[in-house]
Amino acid sequence: MTTTFGHPPAAPTAIEFIDVHKAFDGHAVLDGMSMRLPEGEISMILGPSGTGKSVCMKHIVGLVRPDRGDVLVLRESIPRLSRPDLLELRKRFGVLFQDGALFGSLTLFDNVAYPLRIHTDKSPDEIEHIVMRRLAEVGLGNARDRRPNELSGGMRKRAGFARALVLEPQILLFDEPDSGLDPVRTALLCELIEEIHAENGGTYVIVSHDILSARRIASHIAILWQGRVVQDGPATEVLASEDPFVSQFMAGDAAGPLRME
Repeated sequence: MTTTFGHPPAAPTAIEFIDVHKAFDGHAVLDGMSMRLPEGEISMILGPSGTGKSVCMKHIVGLVRPDRGDVLVLRESIPRLSRPDLLELRKRFGVLFQDGALFGSLTLFDNVAYPLRIHTDKSPDEIEHIVMRRLAEVGLGNARDRRPNELSGGMRKRAGFARALVLEPQILLFDEPDSGLDPVRTALLCELIEEIHAENGGTYVIVSHDILSARRIASHIAILWQGRVVQDGPATEVLASEDPFVSQFMAGDAAGPLRME
């Protein structure tokens, strides 16, 4: 029997940005950004508002392409994929948008069933089983016939989470999932994310500026500022960072390089 000492081997990389540059109307949003997010973990991309977090997510799903550099997802170069190959790769993603992005005219059941009906040939009985299992996981098993306008903001987010899960994605992206939620409901959503990740596995990437959420559930953190990654690594290392910007941002301190701009 062989014993290995030191740090455990690093997890394979699920998503990698390699010297990515992106500008809109002459304004650089990503300015040579490089970042690796590990497979099978909960990663959080943090940073002040306007620092490029949402643009990162759009690069991951191929909604925008870099002016220079490369974005690798599951070892595929997103900018080099043909349109059909990109659409095929997107089937391995789930996305939870800020407001849940539910169809207002559909019931909760039909909202969650929608990806299965569009992207699979599963029978109605199979769809029923999958949808109700996912709704039960997020605590909405008794709300199948309600419409989005009958749900609270937190319930809409949980419904969006259920829909993002139905295709059993390898990568699940969360765009500001705590937006509009009070601290208690944010904590409950974090707990739900952690529980479902523990049960289902996969790579979760959460774009946020909420430091408490990062402390609760992230195993890997990347901090963005001025279009670059200031620090990227295991959450324990980032949270203990002595970098002036990182320590200021994570402490929510007024003193430091981040100013009111």
